[in-house]
Amino acid sequence: MLNIIRQSIAMSLDNIRSNKMRSFLTMLGIVIGVSSVIGLITIMEGATGMMMEELSGLGAGTITISTPGTALKRGLTERDVEELSEIEGVTGVAPSVSETISAVYDGEIYDKVTMKGRDILFFSNNDKMIMSGRAFIESETDGSVNVCVVDKTFVQKVLRGNSPLGKEVLLDGVNYTVIGVSGEDNSLSGGFTDDSQSQGEVIVPYRNMLRRSGSNILMAEIFVEEGYESSKVESDLRNTLNMIFNNAKDSFSVLNMESLMKVYGTVTKMMTGLLVGIASIALVVGGIGIMNMMLVSVTERTKEIGLRKALGAEPSRIQLQFLIESICLSLIGGIIGIILGLVIAAIGAKLIDTDFVISYSAIAIGAGFSTAVGIIFGWMPARRASTLNPIDALRSE
Repeated sequence: MLNIIRQSIAMSLDNIRSNKMRSFLTMLGIVIGVSSVIGLITIMEGATGMMMEELSGLGAGTITISTPGTALKRGLTERDVEELSEIEGVTGVAPSVSETISAVYDGEIYDKVTMKGRDILFFSNNDKMIMSGRAFIESETDGSVNVCVVDKTFVQKVLRGNSPLGKEVLLDGVNYTVIGVSGEDNSLSGGFTDDSQSQGEVIVPYRNMLRRSGSNILMAEIFVEEGYESSKVESDLRNTLNMIFNNAKDSFSVLNMESLMKVYGTVTKMMTGLLVGIASIALVVGGIGIMNMMLVSVTERTKEIGLRKALGAEPSRIQLQFLIESICLSLIGGIIGIILGLVIAAIGAKLIDTDFVISYSAIAIGAGFSTAVGIIFGWMPARRASTLNPIDALRSE
């Protein structure tokens, strides 16, 4: 049987080579379809992976709450924060306060400096935040110690590139000592602040800002313990906030990054399926082209078929011959489509600035599609060839 299949493949390739132009035009639909499927899936998976990394960097395992409150109760108090931290599955609550202030250094005034109030819990959950120096320690977070962490922009624009550690800076009328330099704040709460026009950012203990302004906490990050379902923690968090604000409408909002990532993953899967469905239309067109070519081939080789059957060739052997030829056409087109699709994906990833990662699942889909097209659309011509009457076939010319 293997020998028969080997002979059939050799004969199929010879027939394809003898009709190069017709074979190429027949395979063109398969090439376009497979390259489209692989190119689109690979680009989509690369973009999705990059987006998931970005979302994860914004706070996977973190729930961000915004608490504008009501006219009677604005924001959260320290007692409210303690109550939230007691929810099962919560490892800690990191309050966040932000506003634009004026800074004075070496006699110069800078009136577009972003001041953020943070807790030591924020730094412990963002261990790569400090680039040099150190973060706050427990004894510096009660609101009585004036220390700050500045970012690179502040160092360049306000401190004029001087070594920042130990420098004294006047922030909104209060002297602060610089103890560290921070990197980019990729947290979700940090993203809510527009720093595009800022002359730099300083991070101080959040109680320092609360004592100065007399206001409450309007934003916080809730850290979920590993192994706990974030949706369950989110539900308990909403119930607690409802009790804190007496079920007042629009008194708070909750953003669960893991839930957002799940929704995004579902949407991208739907989009990928839709794109594959659209690209598959080209495969169907290519399959019809293969079927037409094979029907023409059966007509052209009617005398050959009749002669082979007269010499004792079984109908199944004739059918196998034409079916293998159809599959060979599809697979050759599929291989060309896979190579072209990867090239398209690499160029597309470069243009939209995403990672190019070879999608083996997309390659498997392309190979499977091309094989299926060869079998499905090659079966009818092969069946027709196998049922020809040898006497009628020999008299056809």
